[in-house]
Amino acid sequence: MRSLPLSLLQRGWPWRGLRRRGDGRPGFGATLAVSLAVVAVFASFAPTIAYSATVTISCGAVGRELQLCREGAEAWAARAGHDVRVVAGPNAANERLALYQQLFAARSSDIDVFQIDVIWPGALADHLADLRAHVPDWEANAHIPALLENNMVDGRLVALPWFADVGVLYYRVDLLAKHGANPPATWQELTELSRRIQAAERALGDERMWGFVFQGKAYEGLTCNALEWIASSGGGTIVDDAGTITIGNPRAVAAIALAAQWVGDVAPRGVLNYGEEEARGVFQSGHAVFMRNWPYAWALVNAPDSPVAGKVAVAPLPVGEPSRRPTGVLGGSQLAVSRYSRNGPIAADLVRYLAGAGEQRRRAIVGAFHPTILHLYDDDEVRRANPFFAALRPILEHATARPSRNLGARYNRVSSAFWTAVHETLARRGDAADNVSALDNRLRRMLRRR
Repeated sequence: MRSLPLSLLQRGWPWRGLRRRGDGRPGFGATLAVSLAVVAVFASFAPTIAYSATVTISCGAVGRELQLCREGAEAWAARAGHDVRVVAGPNAANERLALYQQLFAARSSDIDVFQIDVIWPGALADHLADLRAHVPDWEANAHIPALLENNMVDGRLVALPWFADVGVLYYRVDLLAKHGANPPATWQELTELSRRIQAAERALGDERMWGFVFQGKAYEGLTCNALEWIASSGGGTIVDDAGTITIGNPRAVAAIALAAQWVGDVAPRGVLNYGEEEARGVFQSGHAVFMRNWPYAWALVNAPDSPVAGKVAVAPLPVGEPSRRPTGVLGGSQLAVSRYSRNGPIAADLVRYLAGAGEQRRRAIVGAFHPTILHLYDDDEVRRANPFFAALRPILEHATARPSRNLGARYNRVSSAFWTAVHETLARRGDAADNVSALDNRLRRMLRRR
């Protein structure tokens, strides 16, 4: 609560000069006058007396996520007159989801605002507050329509889009120019080009050079990578919009089989344990020609202290066949308020601020995070900071979605079964055909028991 102004304290309280009783204390009439005067003073200050709350937000910590989240939350706290506490969640999406589910199961009020993955609104909706009462329509409608629709569950707006993601291919401009190559258009071209440049660079003395790094660990990131290989080869999206299982097809098998060839050949064996940051570490240190990652890595690989700053460009991911349109898996994060928060309206105000145009613009400029507010793609400073945004906007609008909306709460189990089968194949524990066949049978049993 604000203290009373110094000028009022210097003037003295309103009972000064009131008639007193014989014992020197104010009489009844004076006491009543004092009471009314004090009430009047506080009533006049009522609009400026702020209820101070401490709001806790859980943010990711991949790259500069945690730093930028903290900066934005602290800017809101200074503006709103509240305190904010920022906590870091696990980097791996499936680990973070498990933690959130534990908190929700306990109806915990420890976290007010959650950063949630684009695939979680359906699974977590019962535990999230409806933001429609706190967000004007004009403000909500400024976001990418597909993402806004993704966050509407049973007529409730359970989250606001914060940043969008789509898988992209990073490559070393200097190495491709040195070896007379262009960015690969197909996965087969990427394989062959990776082998050629890797071999040439090692012959020149760089024994640590690899052709390609990606997210090969058994987690949700591998689902994104593998779905990009399969979808761009015409192999479907595991389960289609009608709920039909589609994974058991030759094109999906061929795409996974090709990826298995990379491990130990153009990609290090350690890629089986790589998430986003591990892949970025190898690429940014100068020891890989190509990298699959999200747009956040752009600002980091081009930072002043990066060994590859100024030597990197971004292109759409390759496709399985030349006739297919380039695509990447749609990712990104949303901000949601817990139904169990004791500071619901204040937490919703924090979400509005962080997901608003000003904060999204700042994050795009300093962190290369894709805005979800479309007009920001026309902002001159945003485009100067991220020259690849304009080329990738169509890819973002036509990105491959994971089958989370139609699977709902079952998505995590389906994704886990998928990434496990792919990881087994990459690790040479069974071939692609056998592992995909086993996956197909497992999913049929799993979804039949809904």
